[in-house]
Amino acid sequence: MNKVNYQVMLDGIIKDITEKGQTPRLLMHSCCAPCSSYCLSYLAEYFSITVLYYNPNISPEEEYYKRVKEQARLVVSLPVKNKTSFVEGEYEPLKFLHMAEGMEDMPEGGGRCFKCYEMRQRKAAEYALAHGFDYFTTTLSVSPHKNAQVLNETGLKLEKEYGVKYLVSDFKKKGGYQKSIQYSREYNLYRQDYCGCIFSKRERNGDYNG
Repeated sequence: MNKVNYQVMLDGIIKDITEKGQTPRLLMHSCCAPCSSYCLSYLAEYFSITVLYYNPNISPEEEYYKRVKEQARLVVSLPVKNKTSFVEGEYEPLKFLHMAEGMEDMPEGGGRCFKCYEMRQRKAAEYALAHGFDYFTTTLSVSPHKNAQVLNETGLKLEKEYGVKYLVSDFKKKGGYQKSIQYSREYNLYRQDYCGCIFSKRERNGDYNG
C-alpha cells in the first residue's frame, strides 16, 4: 500500500478554506510545547485554535506539571496568541497504565505507542464534538519519532465515530521539526529527552530488556 502524502492533503484543505474566506475552529491536541510551537505558528493564519493538553502518559507527576506549564506559557507568548487559547485536560496516569497492560515491554514506536496515540486523539475528538469545533488534530506528527501514517489513519477513524472532521497532517514536512527546534530556542522552551511515559524513560535509561 502506498503511503499517503498528508501534507499535500492539508495544503488542499487550507486552499479550500482560504478561497471560501473561512476561519474554522480547530481543536489541536498538543503533546508538548516544543512540538506545538511550529504547528500553532503555521496554522493560526487559517484557523481559530484551541490547544488541548491531554497527556496522561507523562510520568512522573512533576514532569507532567513541568510540561503543561511550558505549554500554557507558550500559548500566550507566540505572536499568534490572539488567535489561540488553551485548555488543560485531566491528568489520568492510571488510565494510561491500564491501557498499556500487557504491552509494557514493547519497544518505543510500536503497538503500545499506537494505542497511546488513539487514547489522546479520542479525547480530542470527544472534546471537539462537545464544544462545537469544526476540526480536531494533533501535534504528534511533527516528531520524526512518531508514525504519521498511523496518526492520520487513527484520526480519520475517529472522525467517522464522532462526526467531527480530522485535520490530516504530517507537520514534520516543510521543515516543521527543525522549525520547532528554532522556536524552542527562541522561547527558551523546556525540551524533554524522552517521550513522556515510564516505559520510554526506562528505554532511554537503558533499562529495556525486550
